[in-house]
Amino acid sequence: MNKIKRVAIIGGTHGNELIGIYLVNKFDRQPDLIARSTFQTMALLANPKACAIGKRYIDIDLNRCFLQQDLENPNLSSYESERAKEIYHIFSSKNRDDADLIIDLHTTTSNMGLTFILDSQHPFDLQLATHLTSVYPNFKVLASGTQNQDTSVLRSISKLGFTLEVGPVAQGVLDASLFQQTEALVGTILDWVEAYNQETIAPVENPLTIYQKVQTIDYPRNESGEIQAMIHPQLQFRDYEPLNPGDPMFLTFDGESLFYEGKSTVYPVFINEAAYYEKGISMYLTQKQIVIGNGEWGIGNGELGISNWELVIGN
Repeated sequence: MNKIKRVAIIGGTHGNELIGIYLVNKFDRQPDLIARSTFQTMALLANPKACAIGKRYIDIDLNRCFLQQDLENPNLSSYESERAKEIYHIFSSKNRDDADLIIDLHTTTSNMGLTFILDSQHPFDLQLATHLTSVYPNFKVLASGTQNQDTSVLRSISKLGFTLEVGPVAQGVLDASLFQQTEALVGTILDWVEAYNQETIAPVENPLTIYQKVQTIDYPRNESGEIQAMIHPQLQFRDYEPLNPGDPMFLTFDGESLFYEGKSTVYPVFINEAAYYEKGISMYLTQKQIVIGNGEWGIGNGELGISNWELVIGN
């Protein structure tokens, strides 16, 4: 794979996540902020109709419309299905020699801080993530668990695509601090890609902690599908913190605690995410892994990445 030729900064995949929307609008007005010398940079509003009315989506969730079979299905005609096909056409690179990087900007009501979400653990993304964790001490890396699988999210249309998820922030609300942090993070990424193309980045040295998604948890429900318990107060806002067997997980409306019954420690994320109520998700459970690269770069011959990453600690 050749060096990075085009970077797309995408906001408004969900029309009520305002930080990405307003950042893309700012970059449109001030393109010099994202311009770099070795690659083309573009800013794209993914779901303009939803953004215009401040809703997550018009017909269906745009970030669930990018399965290959759906992109090739002419019978899918919802607004988001058609928009997904338009976006895919822009970035489809099957017949291109250039490599594209997609940065999809999102916000969450969960206490996720600055989170880097990736599908494929490509050496390029792992090296970038390692750099970002050295710059931002509280930066987290979340692996979706869909490596080498066809996935429905927007970032998947680029081999090097990833999501930046920031929070907590309410839907339809701008948070100035998180806005500034996200803008700075985007700038750091663009600077790193520039250095990458110029072959001036340092070899991998630091281990990288990855939170690997292993399970999705719904809320306790009755036979009619009605929620019977809430996130326990002792778990609320504790994303990325250890959840041990026997720890409180949910609280019923009558005040009864329900406990985590797993056999090993896990690390919940997206705890009580507002947008996931309709999807039947109360949280993701992850396992913590630490990987390290061997520092051997293949950049001299125009190839992306380093030759090998090794899992050194898993839980």
